[in-house]
Amino acid sequence: MASGTAAEQNCTYYDVVKYLNFPSYNKHLLYTIPKKNWEDPLELKMDFSLVSILAVRWKNALVTWKPQDFCGISKIILPEDTFWSPHIFIFEQVDKEKSSIIPYLSITHNGIVRTRQPHQVTITCSLKIHKFPFDAQTCNISITTFMYTVRDIIINPGQTEEDLNSKSQLYFQTDGEWKPLNIKIREHKVIEREETFGVIVYEIFMQRQPLYYVVNLILPTCMLYLLDMALLFGPSSHGEKIGFQISLILGISMLAVILNDILPTSSESLPIIGTCF
Repeated sequence: MASGTAAEQNCTYYDVVKYLNFPSYNKHLLYTIPKKNWEDPLELKMDFSLVSILAVRWKNALVTWKPQDFCGISKIILPEDTFWSPHIFIFEQVDKEKSSIIPYLSITHNGIVRTRQPHQVTITCSLKIHKFPFDAQTCNISITTFMYTVRDIIINPGQTEEDLNSKSQLYFQTDGEWKPLNIKIREHKVIEREETFGVIVYEIFMQRQPLYYVVNLILPTCMLYLLDMALLFGPSSHGEKIGFQISLILGISMLAVILNDILPTSSESLPIIGTCF
């Protein structure tokens, strides 16, 4: 427990901060894991949702107080650089984050520390687009703390798959190209240079919304092909057929250019739609 003596009728957040003795708080504790016994690993709880929010909580056994000594104050909000906090690393991330930073920690009287950060990242994903645009994809988000091994920190999910999916479906209100179907949670360990690190993997199953491609690509292309076939049996003269045929070729060529622009380029196989059109 932090040093200091709780006074009677201390009813402000400043009294809690003063009791925790921040002005004389050892600065080195900002850079070390808050554990009373170095052999006991610190447990991190991860809460994830598909709206780009990652919440992490852990217990700082060195910072506690009794709410009854401070008029029932059981939680305070402090700057992030007040205490140690874990550095989260995403395996699949390929660019710099574009998310806003919330530089604060929520600390409860029993030492539970929570941080809630929005993340907007671009990740790598192996695409299987053989059925494009009626395809479904699976992408992974793997989270770890590469600075600390499993001897120092244990990473565990702080929610069940049912809670994760219900929260993501509730918050993911968009008419974009993708619709999330299911999210699964896997835990495993990674060995790097004879050191073992804990990893949480979120498997995200998504279904592409094909309406845009059907209306703007597939239907116009099919209509042009039907007109081309109908032209063979039409009563028009030879000259009119040639002029109409040239117009059809130009239309199909324009659709082919559009198709080339919208087809995904990263795949092990060619989409069926690219072969037919």
